[in-house]
Amino acid sequence: MNSTTPTTPTTPTDPVAEGDDETKAAENTTEKVVADAAVTDAVAEGAAPRLDKTDRDLDQDLDADQDLDADLDPDDDESHKESSGLGTAAAAVVSVGLGIVSLSGAWSGRVAAERETLIGQFKTSSGATAAQQISEIYGDAWHATALVNGLFGLLALLVGVYVLVRPAFGAPSAIPQPGWIRAVAKGGIALGALGVLIAVCMYFDLIVALPTAPATAG
Repeated sequence: MNSTTPTTPTTPTDPVAEGDDETKAAENTTEKVVADAAVTDAVAEGAAPRLDKTDRDLDQDLDADQDLDADLDPDDDESHKESSGLGTAAAAVVSVGLGIVSLSGAWSGRVAAERETLIGQFKTSSGATAAQQISEIYGDAWHATALVNGLFGLLALLVGVYVLVRPAFGAPSAIPQPGWIRAVAKGGIALGALGVLIAVCMYFDLIVALPTAPATAG
């Protein structure tokens, strides 16, 4: 009895045509080139907006820096405001000083009075009545002193008024005028007005009249 050995059946394979591998490789290469080109185009298209955006950001940063420099560099404005504030404060103090001088008298008033006295002596040296001597020597010197004091009072009055009305002229300031400056200016105005009033009364002999010569016995 003969035994037969079973054989393994083989599956038939499709015949591979010559050149199929080369065709597939060429197709794969073409697809890869197309994909790489698409990626390159996408990157280029995406880079331009980013570059433009970066430029815009830089421009905005530069503009912001310039604005910041403009805001942080108002040296002229600040110095102008400070100088204006110091000027008005000094003017207020000067107004008070002029008002005090108008009330107490100045050396210029004494010089003017002495000059009028000397002129009166020259006029009355050749013989004059007592009334003429009083008027030329004493009265003119008194009036010269009153006139000088009145000028100082008028200056004090004008300077004080200028300090008070100064904020109403020119560009409006964000910082209001300090209260002490206005108070000092008002004090200068009061002293100046009082000095002018007293000087007017002195000049026209309203406070103290000129002395009169006694009547000679005849």
